[in-house]
Amino acid sequence: MSPILMERYRSFLPITEATPIISLGEGNTPLVRAIRLEKEFGCGQLYFKLESCNPTGSFKDRGMVVAVANAMERGNKAIVCASTGNTSAATAAYATRFGLTAVVVVPKGGLATGKLAQAFVFGAKIVVIDGTFDRALDVARALSQRHPVVLVNSINPYRIQGQKTASFEIIDELGDAPDAFFIPVGNAGNISAYWQGFVEYHQAGKASRRPRMMGFQAEGAAPIVRGTAVANPQTIASAIRVGNPASWQGAVAARDESEGVIDSVTDDEIMEAYRLMAIAEGIFGEPAAAAPLAGLMKMARNGHDFSRQRVVCVVTGSGLKDPETALKYTSIPKELPPDVAAVEAALGWG
Repeated sequence: MSPILMERYRSFLPITEATPIISLGEGNTPLVRAIRLEKEFGCGQLYFKLESCNPTGSFKDRGMVVAVANAMERGNKAIVCASTGNTSAATAAYATRFGLTAVVVVPKGGLATGKLAQAFVFGAKIVVIDGTFDRALDVARALSQRHPVVLVNSINPYRIQGQKTASFEIIDELGDAPDAFFIPVGNAGNISAYWQGFVEYHQAGKASRRPRMMGFQAEGAAPIVRGTAVANPQTIASAIRVGNPASWQGAVAARDESEGVIDSVTDDEIMEAYRLMAIAEGIFGEPAAAAPLAGLMKMARNGHDFSRQRVVCVVTGSGLKDPETALKYTSIPKELPPDVAAVEAALGWG
């Protein structure tokens, strides 16, 4: 298999002879079995798909590479996105690597420094607006309609095409689709993409089944769960702080066609999963990336039986994207004198 994502899954992607085959090393991310947590929550098998290992630290890269390749094929010189962080990093990285201008529209406040820092370092033109992510997306969409610039948010169909390849990788490694697949839901493009990938591989005879799609929104930003848009979404999980998802209908279709669920988890549940994922399995995800495990924990505690099921949770972004949250929820050790006895005493080894 080619190490280049676009080559590896070429027959499943909208690639022509004129499409540039580009890469920053996206895809081929680890699928790690979580032995301790699968026992704790009664799963037959539990795996984490570490999309945090993509070049800019999130799943956005595997969609961005296809969207940028298509923009280049059409002769475009600029791309634009609205972002709460991860999309801005991917947009800026792929644009600068392949000679495009990147414009990033971000909502004021609540952004993780680690994410926005990448956009700055990669040289994107950053515009901060006084409004929500949904308003930022409206602005980005308007810019793409008024100027020769391609919108690369998940409403761009090429983004979905790239992101679906993670489903292929899971099936390739496990030999079949999982029974249940847990994923965070924000703007809802990713759950739509994964479902499309699972369906296509099943239709191609590469899987015997399709998983139940288990999507989880943050309770303070749960428009699909509530059935109505949320004007002022609030959650510690900035990556899913979305009040009116652009891919709402795709997410609902994925839920219904797979006989799955879209539910919500509280910030406390997200942070419990965030810490447990790190302490039990050595996996450091951003808060939104802990929503799938939080959802699994909630369902297991409510009596759902996963004992005969193979379960996959996707870790959508690295915890290094949001170091402030990590430091806020941990204790900074006090300073000690450079003395072995003092260190032993602090460790309880005296």
